[in-house]
Amino acid sequence: MNTPFEIGTEIILPGSRRTVDLPVSVMSDHTPVTLSAHVVNGRRAGPVMFVSAAIHGDEVIGAEIVRRLLRAAPLQRLTGTLIAVPIVNAYGFLNQSRYLPDRRDLNRCFPGHSEGSLAARLGHIFMKEVVSRCDIGIDLHSAAVGRTNLPQIRLTPGNDRLRALGEAFAAPVTMLSKVRDGSLRGEAEARGVDLLLYEAGEGLRFDEFAARAGVAGILRVMSQLGMISSKGVPRARGTPVFCERSTWSRAPTGGLLRTLKASGDYVEAGAVLGIISDPFGEVEAEVLAQDTGIVVGRTNLPVVNEGDAVFHIAIPKRAAHAEAAAQGMGEHLEAAALFDEDEII
Repeated sequence: MNTPFEIGTEIILPGSRRTVDLPVSVMSDHTPVTLSAHVVNGRRAGPVMFVSAAIHGDEVIGAEIVRRLLRAAPLQRLTGTLIAVPIVNAYGFLNQSRYLPDRRDLNRCFPGHSEGSLAARLGHIFMKEVVSRCDIGIDLHSAAVGRTNLPQIRLTPGNDRLRALGEAFAAPVTMLSKVRDGSLRGEAEARGVDLLLYEAGEGLRFDEFAARAGVAGILRVMSQLGMISSKGVPRARGTPVFCERSTWSRAPTGGLLRTLKASGDYVEAGAVLGIISDPFGEVEAEVLAQDTGIVVGRTNLPVVNEGDAVFHIAIPKRAAHAEAAAQGMGEHLEAAALFDEDEII
């Protein structure tokens, strides 16, 4: 039997669920700001997991993933506890901005401080009320405005448990990524809370493939942890590829970019990814792949400046692995069968 779950001043009994508003601050016009978390406390004891989104306020795809997750049928028989936070950075979300009003990046301000800047205070509340109560977390992100990311999981190197959970998530691509100072991932793992970071889609945009891949991956991780039954959980599609490093191909000149490769495409070193021309079409320059791998991110903007990062290529250990995975990418990109939301999403 599970125990009552405490968060803030609220207590959620086993077998119940509730949205809890954690006070953060008061805006200059006297509007209160809260950190809202939906807690699903299962009848049976088990892992405690959080799923968070919109740490960067313009990365709205994560909020949609959380919304769908909370309607998933397998959660009705949850073992353990789920804390879902669809909007961590409410300030940025309302302003359609990556940052907080003090121009700080929240994901560089963890673990925060109760008497620090606005970003530090929000980071402190999130660490204290959410992260510190959990065993595992999944943090949802997207590319910046004007860019798009192929659905991918990013893992901390050398963590075998995370590697196994990343495989269970089964995004098209899994990448090793070093931890940055002040990031949620780094501070959570320093406290023994393993964190999967999901990247997919574009800032300020919904992407159906990114949303479905995110919901399905979270459910597969929960099933792997024994929090839900495998019944109703989508099976992994295609062959995920594991990459240990990546490179960016940058614009050799400024101008108008015509892209020739899409996210998920397999490319060989030296391949032409796009062509940049001046507005008159008199001068053209090719954007070339620096390495062999899979395109996992690219710009969506046709206007580029010299030095802009325009294509992101993930590099597996073996080129043959990348090519085989890319050939099966169509299975990942193919729309999954539609279900009613009370069935699966």
